[in-house]
Amino acid sequence: MRESPRDHSDFGLENHGLYNLNDIYWNLPTPELYEQAILRHEGMLAHMGPLVVRTGHHTGRSADDKFTVEEPGSSEHIWWGSINKPITEARFDALHHRLASYLQMKDVYVQDCFVGADKDHRMPVRVITEYAWHSLFARNMFIQARPEELAHHVPEFTVINSPRFHAVPSMDGTNSETFILVNFAKKLVLIGGTSYAGEIKKSLFSVMNYLLPFKGVLPMHCSANIGPDGRSALFFGLSGTGKTTLSADASRTLIGDDEHGWSDNGIFNFEGGCYAKMIRLSPEAEPEIYGTTQRFGTVLENVTVEAETRRLDLDDDSLTENTRGAYHISAIPNATLEGVGDHPSTVLFLTCDAFGVLPPVSRLSPEQAMYHFISGYTARVAGTEKGVTEPSPVFSACYGAPFMPLHPQRYAKLLGEKIQRHGASVWLINTGWIGGPYGEGERIDIPHTRAMVNAVLDGKLDDVPTRRHPVFGLEVPESCPGVPADILDPRGSWRDPVAYDAQARKLAGMFQENFSKFEDEVTDEIKAAQPVVD
Repeated sequence: MRESPRDHSDFGLENHGLYNLNDIYWNLPTPELYEQAILRHEGMLAHMGPLVVRTGHHTGRSADDKFTVEEPGSSEHIWWGSINKPITEARFDALHHRLASYLQMKDVYVQDCFVGADKDHRMPVRVITEYAWHSLFARNMFIQARPEELAHHVPEFTVINSPRFHAVPSMDGTNSETFILVNFAKKLVLIGGTSYAGEIKKSLFSVMNYLLPFKGVLPMHCSANIGPDGRSALFFGLSGTGKTTLSADASRTLIGDDEHGWSDNGIFNFEGGCYAKMIRLSPEAEPEIYGTTQRFGTVLENVTVEAETRRLDLDDDSLTENTRGAYHISAIPNATLEGVGDHPSTVLFLTCDAFGVLPPVSRLSPEQAMYHFISGYTARVAGTEKGVTEPSPVFSACYGAPFMPLHPQRYAKLLGEKIQRHGASVWLINTGWIGGPYGEGERIDIPHTRAMVNAVLDGKLDDVPTRRHPVFGLEVPESCPGVPADILDPRGSWRDPVAYDAQARKLAGMFQENFSKFEDEVTDEIKAAQPVVD
């Protein structure tokens, strides 16, 4: 076994059951990881410097292949069901043993880093990968340890990622040859059979979502930024709703684009980088993110490259709609490297309404905020998950149910307490369709959405007259700077208002049906915030 001449932890890989490895590459910097990835034909260098890779047939998360080990220390707290599926300790151990055997006499890459910018709550982690580019992904996405921290780095959680190793479903109890297994007792995540790097980051997000509520810290699937006045804002929403785009605003300081915690100290980024969708990026509408595609250090997944010129074609979706870019947060000019902010004054729920019903902007009461947080309505955008080929309506509790090991009410209660304690206002922003449902109406222009978001953050809608939505009870502003009035009125944007009314009742019925499984866990005030169906 040979090891790269790097400062690294005395906590060896044998602590993770790995023995008889070939070369161990510890904490390689970006240039060396580029060299390794290109030497091993894992990717290619594109014009202006990004590393372009392919993830094979897995171009998104494999939600059906994620399991949580059912063990005494955590099982009573887990929200078991179709999202948090159990697997036995024995099957985990057997698969772990075979994976370790597979890696014998092979090269591995190790990144020792942290999750969580708040030093009172940060978690030291280790990511062990079979591919060099996955190690670069981890280096971009997580918080890098300083050289003096590496020697004493003892991970509280470890990810072993081996795309070429596959499970045997009949023997391992998995749904396919792909697996993402989380073991809270052994503080270990095993990933195999998929090259999609998002599994690495989302598995550690799930770990933080389990651990932090026991400390009174709210883990959140949201982006966050800070205004010139020092006031922070949160942007909740699933993939494709605009978290990354809307939070990367040149007039505000970005804290992070996807995963945060809310502690007694304020809000903090879990990560040290961003993982943004790249499909059809516009240099005019999304200049900060577009700029990351023209720099050394960015990893681009499944983005098309012209063979002769090595120039990118960001409009090409022939491989997937879910083209992705992973880059260090320093690539965003207005980002803070500290990764922290004050308690938020504004909370925005982003939804991509495929039915064309919800208003583009509306204010929520505290009870409505809890209702919509637990409901987590949006449209799942094509390509974000394997097998999804077109947008479809979905309810995802807390705007991130696939990553929430605990019951949604646990997170909702924490959010409600923190909103009330710090006096944050809550707004619902629809980045989806107006004038009709998907296929008939039009998606709201990004500049108009930005204008509405800026008006909310600047307090310009606080005193604007509102009208109450007849079905959802939302307070809809009658005007907004920089936005045509007809866009603010979803019913008026339809050619047939009667058809809109029918569609609104249909969507309200879906909300009620989804929420019925939570009614025994919430207060009467939250129940009363449901939409009304005559």
